[in-house]
Amino acid sequence: MKPLLRLTLTAVLLLFAVLGNAQEAKELTDKAKRLADAGKHEQAIELYNQALDADDSYLDAYVKRAFSYTVLKKYDDSVRDYSKIIELKPGFIYAYMGRGSAYNKLKKYKEALTDFNKAISLDPENQEAYNNRGWAKKGLGDDDGACSDWKASKKMGNSEAKIIMKNNNC
Repeated sequence: MKPLLRLTLTAVLLLFAVLGNAQEAKELTDKAKRLADAGKHEQAIELYNQALDADDSYLDAYVKRAFSYTVLKKYDDSVRDYSKIIELKPGFIYAYMGRGSAYNKLKKYKEALTDFNKAISLDPENQEAYNNRGWAKKGLGDDDGACSDWKASKKMGNSEAKIIMKNNNC
């Protein structure tokens, strides 16, 4: 067999293997999501793990597994998945929001602040990012900054912000 033909055949076989892995990852992720929707997050995580074993770049499996970790209050695991998502898709605002929220839960407010700042830079009208950044600022002792963010969130239509402001004497 000629070297070029051998190389082309190898490339085609590799492409079919990759496509097959992506399909397997999608099917496993779909099954896992059904389990997660039923509240069976531990079982769902097992299937998300299998999906990522099949295709370690399958973004949807990371997103959904990170959410399941968050529901189970496994915030360090959630942070790892959101970090991987950011590595794979740097402009994905949901990953910054999710990781920032996990950092808030872990009381890593500086890291949370960085993620919410990035989310706001990607979407300056994201009321949830302002709301959550307010919590990070509050955790850092910046009450005025927190109130400012909650006021901005309220101005954008976040009805929860009014209650937060009242409870935090803004």
